[in-house]
Amino acid sequence: MRLEAFAWTDAGPVRDNNEDSFMVDEDAGVFIVADGMGGHAAGEVASRLAVEVIRGLLMETLDPDETRLERDVSDPADQLRERLRYAMNQSSVRIRKEAQRNPAYTGMGTTVCVLMFDSDQAHLAHVGDSRIYLLREGELTRLTRDHTVVQQEIDAGRLTPEMARQMPHRNYLTQSVGYHGPVEPDTSTRPVLPGDVFVMCSDGLTDPLDDEQIRDICVRTYVTDLPETLVREALAAGGEDNVTVITVCVRED
Repeated sequence: MRLEAFAWTDAGPVRDNNEDSFMVDEDAGVFIVADGMGGHAAGEVASRLAVEVIRGLLMETLDPDETRLERDVSDPADQLRERLRYAMNQSSVRIRKEAQRNPAYTGMGTTVCVLMFDSDQAHLAHVGDSRIYLLREGELTRLTRDHTVVQQEIDAGRLTPEMARQMPHRNYLTQSVGYHGPVEPDTSTRPVLPGDVFVMCSDGLTDPLDDEQIRDICVRTYVTDLPETLVREALAAGGEDNVTVITVCVRED
C-alpha cells in the first residue's frame, strides 16, 4: 500500500489571514488539519502550535521522555490511538501556556483532526468540527462526529441535520484544543482498501456544502484536483471562512 496526498487551502473572501494549518507527510503516513480560533491572529497561532506539537510527538522528534503514554496498553492499535489522544492533550497544554505568556492570545484554541496510517489500517482522532470522510466505491461516509452544541441537539432528537444547518450558532464547540483545556478526542481505527480516498477538511468546506454536495463533487473530480475543486466550490456556494482540504488516496504498491 502506498499513499498519495493532495492539499489546498484558501483564506476566503472575508479574512486577511488564514487561521487553518495543515500537515501532509506521505512517507510517514500522517496528515493533520487544524482550524484555529481567536482574535489578533491568535487562531493561526493556535492551529500552528497544534500541528507542530502533534507532529513532533507522532514523528518522535521531541525528547522521548516527553512522548510517554499515560497508561499501559498492549494492542498496537490501542497504542496508536492512545498516542493520538496524548498528542492532542499535549498540544492543548502548549497552546494554553502560550496564551498565558501573551495576553493577546487569551482564549485561543483550535479544532484538530488527525489521520495516521499503519500498514493496512487508518487511525483517526479529532476534536472540534473539522471532519474526516471516506470515499469508497462512490459512497461518502463521514467518519467523525462534530463536537458542537448543535450536534448534541441532533443526537438528542431535538434537531434534524437539515434544521441544524440553518442555526445561526451551529459552530459553537463543546471541545477544542487549547481553549477547553484537557480534551477527550474521539479516536477510531478502520481497515483501508486500495482505492479508498480520505477527505479531511475544516468547517469552511462543510458550512456551505452538505455531505451530498461533497459526495457529488468527489465522484466527478479527479483525485489530483479534488482539494482545489472542493475549496473553490465551497467559496462559490457562499463560503466566507478559511477553508482547507486534504485528500489521501490509498494505492496498491
